[in-house]
Amino acid sequence: MAGGASPARAKPRARGTSRLTTTPEAAVPDSATPRGNSRQGLRVRLDLLGREIAKFGAVGAVGLVVNIAVSNLLWRYTDIPTVRAGLLATFVAILCNYVGFRYWTYRDRDKSGRTRELTLFLLFSAVGAVIEMGVLYAATYGFGWDTPVQSNVFKILGIGIATLFRFWSYRSWVFKALPDKEPVLSEAGAAGTAAVSVPAPAVPAAAPVVPAPAVRIEADTAQR
Repeated sequence: MAGGASPARAKPRARGTSRLTTTPEAAVPDSATPRGNSRQGLRVRLDLLGREIAKFGAVGAVGLVVNIAVSNLLWRYTDIPTVRAGLLATFVAILCNYVGFRYWTYRDRDKSGRTRELTLFLLFSAVGAVIEMGVLYAATYGFGWDTPVQSNVFKILGIGIATLFRFWSYRSWVFKALPDKEPVLSEAGAAGTAAVSVPAPAVPAAAPVVPAPAVRIEADTAQR
C-alpha cells in the first residue's frame, strides 16, 4: 500500500505448541451413588417379598379350598359338632399346606433340620388353628350364628386372621433362609450399579516453548 506502513500482522503461533484441553469427568448415574444402591437394594427386596407373598397366597388358597371342602363334607354328612369338624378340616389343610410350602414356596430355604422344621410348623399351625377356631367358636356359641352360611363366613374370617400369623411365623422361624441365599445383587447386576469414576485423561507435560524471533515486516513504500 502506498503512503504508509501496512498494519502489523498477527504473530503466527510458534510451532510445537498445542491447545491443551481436558475432558470433564464422566457423569456418574444416580444408581451408582450410595443412595441409588440403597434404592436398588430396596427394589430387589420388595420384588422378592412380593414373589414370596404370591406363592404363599397360592398355597394358602389351595389349603383354603381343602379346608372349606372338608368342613362342609363333615358338616353335611356327619354328626361331628361344628367346631370339631372345622378343626379336623384345618388339620387336613395344614398337611396340604406343608407340602406346598416346603417343596415350592420355600424350596430354597434351609433343609438341614427337617424334624425341627416340622415340629415348629405344627406348633405355629396349631396356634393359627386356635385363632381360626376361636373366631368360629365365638360366632357359633357366643352369638348363635351357626347356619351354614354364617359358619362359612366366620370360618373364612378366622382363616384370614390366622394366615397373617402363619405367614410371619413360617418365614421367620420355620423355613429359615440360608446365610448365602439372602437376596443380594448379583455381580452382573451390580456391575451396572457400582460406583463409576472416570477421571479426565492424563495430559502429558507440554514441552517448553521457545518463542520464535520476531519478524518485522517493513512496508514497501516504493510505488510499483
